[in-house]
Amino acid sequence: MTDVHVAVVIVAHNSLDELRRSLPALRAELQPEDELIVVDNGSRDGLADEFGRLAPAGRLLAIDGNAGFAAGANAGAADARAHLLVFLNPDAVVEPGWGEAIRRPWGSSAAAWMGLVLLEDGERINTSGGMLHFTGLGWAGQVGEPVSAAPAKAREVAFLSGACLAIPRDLWQRLGGFSEHFFMYCEDVDLSLRLRLLGGSLVVVPDARADHAYEFAKGEWKWRLLERNRWATVLRTYPAPLLALVMPALLATELAIWVVALRGRWGRAKARATIDLLHALPLLLEERRTIQAAVRVPATAFAASMTATLDSPYLGRAGRQPVVRFACRLYWRCVVSVLARLDAPAPRPRSPFRPRREHPREWRRLPPMRKRRSSREGR
Repeated sequence: MTDVHVAVVIVAHNSLDELRRSLPALRAELQPEDELIVVDNGSRDGLADEFGRLAPAGRLLAIDGNAGFAAGANAGAADARAHLLVFLNPDAVVEPGWGEAIRRPWGSSAAAWMGLVLLEDGERINTSGGMLHFTGLGWAGQVGEPVSAAPAKAREVAFLSGACLAIPRDLWQRLGGFSEHFFMYCEDVDLSLRLRLLGGSLVVVPDARADHAYEFAKGEWKWRLLERNRWATVLRTYPAPLLALVMPALLATELAIWVVALRGRWGRAKARATIDLLHALPLLLEERRTIQAAVRVPATAFAASMTATLDSPYLGRAGRQPVVRFACRLYWRCVVSVLARLDAPAPRPRSPFRPRREHPREWRRLPPMRKRRSSREGR
């Protein structure tokens, strides 16, 4: 087993019932030197009274009010001392062998990684790694598929799921953690894309399995956060050439989502998301300048993990229409082609001190001409 110690950070908000199921399995996977930190995000379900029995060696970090998942995760990470941070949802029950598997990528080329997150029955996949459309729409990869379809070994993913996310603490501190004004949703996408801008590799570890009581509950509050945070992620992380090239598609997607929102009766949430975004725009642009100043990869490499198809079951049939699929693929192919040309190294300028050849190279390969003998020679 890898000897690196981990600090597991769980953000809880009225999650006592979930922790009663998840903490016993988690404690069995931890080493004596590991840390277990539960951030109590303004719970009112008696978590403080029962935590000592559920996790005698754990630490409970109380926050006044519900500061959101991002702020709670940041607070828990700031209290950790272990070299490897692992963020785990309170309703994620780890399977046997999780503790060893989640440590295994330590010291590898992976910048950060995630476990294989299954649905509560343990027979179907919740996410084997996020899928990310170039418009910023993201969803859980392989959701609903049988566990037999999961990858057999670690592989690259577009973004990591915050339900079971591992990252070295020094890298986490370098990035500044999650963006707290996201509150919740998309903060894992944003963090993953910032890692990509630094050239980091993101992988899923299939042996580190956790059963997650997941349900895609649709409500105005969730739609509002998803939409505003999607735009915030795009504006903060997309390199300038990519952002400029996909902007027409972003605006077209915006119109389509407005139609869907009005038909689905969550138009008010979409309007509030737009207002939130406009209010936060100065801050987002300031954060963008800081993030983009640290970029270490070309835009082509950053965009390599994105997809042109909208195969998410949460997006309905519209994204799977042949016309939409063809248009998205053609558009993205053009974007990638232009990015590749922009990222190509410029031709080296000719040195003004290098003499220019006056004859083609082929002429120089001809044998020298024989000197004609004059009539007087040899007499």
